[in-house]
Amino acid sequence: MVPDVNLWAVLLATLSTLVVGSVWYMPKVFGTYWGRAARVDADAAARRGVWPILVTVAVSFVTAWVLAGATTIAHEFYEGTYLVDALVTGVLLWAGFTAARMITHDAFEVRPAGLTVLNVAHELVTMLVMAVIIGVMGI
Repeated sequence: MVPDVNLWAVLLATLSTLVVGSVWYMPKVFGTYWGRAARVDADAAARRGVWPILVTVAVSFVTAWVLAGATTIAHEFYEGTYLVDALVTGVLLWAGFTAARMITHDAFEVRPAGLTVLNVAHELVTMLVMAVIIGVMGI
């Protein structure tokens, strides 16, 4: 059985990831450090064009849909407010899947600790924004 989700909330949460990422990785915020620490070749990145954004939209939709579904399940179990259930679910999913996996991969890839912290923090903020949208809009 697939839990009911608010598709509009999922779509808005999906789009929110583009806003959070655009601000987070601006050169005046964390973009300059990120590009240097991740060894991003700006010319190669520019040649990829819109492709990374399309991939981001697709995977963000999946994340938002899973978060909304998991929140609905949690809400039925805990019977709290939908917003609090969305926030708790988002933090737990982030910690157990996103942060844990990113830290593991970065450790084996010998990435700078600061880069790992930056990216894991970005994912937390992204998940919290998505959770707020999903939690406020409900099912």
